[in-house]
Amino acid sequence: MGERYLIDTNIAVYYLEYNLPDAVLDFLERILNQEANLSIISKIELLVWEYSTDDEIKKIKDFIKGTTIFLLDNKVAEKTVEIRKNYKLKLPDAIIAATAIVANLILISRNDVDFEKIHELKYINPFKMKLNQ
Repeated sequence: MGERYLIDTNIAVYYLEYNLPDAVLDFLERILNQEANLSIISKIELLVWEYSTDDEIKKIKDFIKGTTIFLLDNKVAEKTVEIRKNYKLKLPDAIIAATAIVANLILISRNDVDFEKIHELKYINPFKMKLNQ
């Protein structure tokens, strides 16, 4: 895999909750073994997720430790403003999309409604991919 990816919060949650079809899980694990990337927004969203046990909290923190976190800088902020104005996305989704665009990453998410309409965003929904690799 030569492509680089940014994992959206919803995909991380599916992964951490063991709630992925086998083909999607295999695809995601190949990416995670190569280079796991998250937006700072996804890190925050994962850390405020509703947990029921200490083991789940530890699992999420361990997952985050194994990732590269892309921070909010001026370029991402400017792109976020542009996305918010043009596409009316919620601020967290606009930051995640802007992060992927600025860092030249392919966003992996299941949020088709928001992300498919952003023409310059490289976006895939792994639940819709043909994953026979």
